[in-house]
Amino acid sequence: MANSSYAGLPGRLRASAPGWTTRSDVVVIGSGIAGLTAALRVHAALNSRTDDGSANQGATVLVVTKTVLNAGSTQWAQGGIAAALGPGDTPEQHEHDTLVAGAGACDPDAVRALVTEGPDAVRELIALGTNFDHRDGVLSLTREGGHHRDRIAHAGGDATGAEIQRALIAAVEAAPEIEVIQHALAIDLLRSADGGVAGVTLHVIGEGQRDGVGAVHCRAVVLASGGLGQVFSQSTNPSVSTGDGMALAMRAGATLRDLEFVQFHPTVMYLGPDSRGQQPLISEAVRGEGAFLVDFEGNRFMQGQHELADLAPRDVVAKAITRRMHETDKPHMWLDARHLGAEFWEKRFPTILGVCRSHGVDPVNELIPVAPAHHFASGGVATDLHGRSSVAGLYATGEVACSGVHGANRLASNSLLEGLVFSRRIADVLPAELRAWAEPAPDEREAHLASADVRPAMQALMTDNVSVLRSEEGLSAALDALPELARTTGSEGVEAWEATNLLTIATALTTAALGRRETRGSHWREDFPDRDDDRWAGHFDARLEDGVVDVSFHPAPASDLTEGAIR
Repeated sequence: MANSSYAGLPGRLRASAPGWTTRSDVVVIGSGIAGLTAALRVHAALNSRTDDGSANQGATVLVVTKTVLNAGSTQWAQGGIAAALGPGDTPEQHEHDTLVAGAGACDPDAVRALVTEGPDAVRELIALGTNFDHRDGVLSLTREGGHHRDRIAHAGGDATGAEIQRALIAAVEAAPEIEVIQHALAIDLLRSADGGVAGVTLHVIGEGQRDGVGAVHCRAVVLASGGLGQVFSQSTNPSVSTGDGMALAMRAGATLRDLEFVQFHPTVMYLGPDSRGQQPLISEAVRGEGAFLVDFEGNRFMQGQHELADLAPRDVVAKAITRRMHETDKPHMWLDARHLGAEFWEKRFPTILGVCRSHGVDPVNELIPVAPAHHFASGGVATDLHGRSSVAGLYATGEVACSGVHGANRLASNSLLEGLVFSRRIADVLPAELRAWAEPAPDEREAHLASADVRPAMQALMTDNVSVLRSEEGLSAALDALPELARTTGSEGVEAWEATNLLTIATALTTAALGRRETRGSHWREDFPDRDDDRWAGHFDARLEDGVVDVSFHPAPASDLTEGAIR
């Protein structure tokens, strides 16, 4: 089965010819936990001696970040990082919870790698200088939705991502041989005659020699550029999450997988019907500490919905909230955490407490208005167990990638762990696979740039038709409208490059969602409300050719099926 959507999408972004060039053996695009871990590990691996005494002495790594080093999604991670570190917990139990949350769409080998290598990866973060919270000298572990054990390590109460980011940035800054270019948008991959990586074009907002459009010639590119949150009107993602890495990979010929599996966090603070952009996240950890959901009548509507009630997997809770909103004709539900008390709030959730109060809600004494909003893309650039994409020399890790660990619905606090584990796995293989230097081949792909002005219309279209509730009618309406937006013509600049990237990913996501005629995990079809393993156990893969997004379904062989997982 294949679905094709013509949207006048470009084979490359229209941009000025590079005005400057530089070289680095490896370019890492992105500066969150996945990108900085990749940079540190790859550089160490490239410059370490092998068993035969050889090494890539002097091999260089360049980190490219869209704004500044700490501006990505990692710093916003409140809940923590999951790993089997507590008494009585095991990787096998973590594996089980991950597979159940993934609703039959996980790669079991990827999940096994995540949970077995995760504990050592977290211990390495601690050795690097990350200050996780402790209680009586023991690592403090909590529980979140979908977990049957306390296995979430956190820092600063609810500032885990910021603390991990701080430690990684300090490590990179202490390694002067790792170069960093900030305020740099990756535009397109440069490819050699064999179609593999030869470099990447960037637009840098800077001074001196590196300003404007330039080119970095390299032997490998590691994508760690994050997700696609700005496809929607409301998202917990920062403004930089515009799907740039996914779109760049797609234009270069890479396969994207499972794009229809977009996670909507159930408890995002509701700021009113006209609120747009990044929205305040009320971490699942708040429910892990005993908060619960109620409707406008005070009914605890999650009771009886799932064995874990308010701590059910995110897709279950998001659907229950949305269903209750529809049943009662209300714009949001409520989170009740008043019983936690002021002292607990101030110690455990100081960041969330401050955010709530800044919006006029005191959770110590008041209910918090919450509604689902976009949070995480489980799909992305299809990779193997070591981060390799379908393009030679192009690797991907973190939210930009589809490693197979999340399936149809990410288990809470597995995202930081994924970036950590699979960046380490890339470093394990990249030195031996490093391509020879190659000149970029002439680029015959059609160049185009959509207007930056279409972004609000695209976001509204996706929010109305491709968010928590999906149907044939809504998805078809979105696919009818997206091509006209894509065919507009924009002036060269960051806003237009971002808008074009978003339109590319929106088209692929919607096409995959239209093709998957079932409800599975975070993909909820009103017109196909049941999960159908007989027909839809498998993956939708998306590719871009001549302006056309082609999405094909690949059934899972019966031999690959396991309980709660498919390859």
